[in-house]
Amino acid sequence: MPSEKDGVMIILSSPSGAGKTTLVKKLSEKDNFEISISHTTRQPRPNENQNEDYFFVDELQFKRLIKNEEFLEYAKVFNNFYGTTRTPVINNLDKGKNVLFDIDWQGADQIKNKKLDYKLVTFFILPPSKEVLFDRLSKRHINEKLIAKERMKQFERDVLHWINYDYVVINNDLDECFFKISNLIEATINNGSKDYDADYIRSHVEKLTY
Repeated sequence: MPSEKDGVMIILSSPSGAGKTTLVKKLSEKDNFEISISHTTRQPRPNENQNEDYFFVDELQFKRLIKNEEFLEYAKVFNNFYGTTRTPVINNLDKGKNVLFDIDWQGADQIKNKKLDYKLVTFFILPPSKEVLFDRLSKRHINEKLIAKERMKQFERDVLHWINYDYVVINNDLDECFFKISNLIEATINNGSKDYDADYIRSHVEKLTY
């Protein structure tokens, strides 16, 4: 049965290229923070390791996990499946560890709808501008400009989901963004005061979607 000593679920979502994965890794270096490792059917990137960055599985294995109702959330993104299995997450929360999720808005919605008896705080990470995002995506997919353009089209749709998150943070400078998120997590866990300007965020979103 969940109690005050349980860990907190912390979701970071963002459009592709806004920096959520880097921020999740940075947050996981803090004491008592664990990353929830997702299953995925996509191919590993050159710098990624099995069982560390993801559990890389084929579609058949993934669909078997769906059928067995193993997932807390799952979604199909850019023709690949991604999902979070329930047992490791609940085990860590029950041990008092804070669990970090690097998932998209579809996964975040599913976890919220599960209404688990654990404290949940959600963040949506945005780039400082569309130009900066396109530059980041172009560097990531240096030989495939079409992928960067496809991700930009997806960005137009993804950004609309910012309204469903507790906090929206702009990743202009990685260290500043990390500091902001850390402070908001701390304030949420300890019911402290929060330094958060919702009007500024709203006007930034309007610029991104104009």
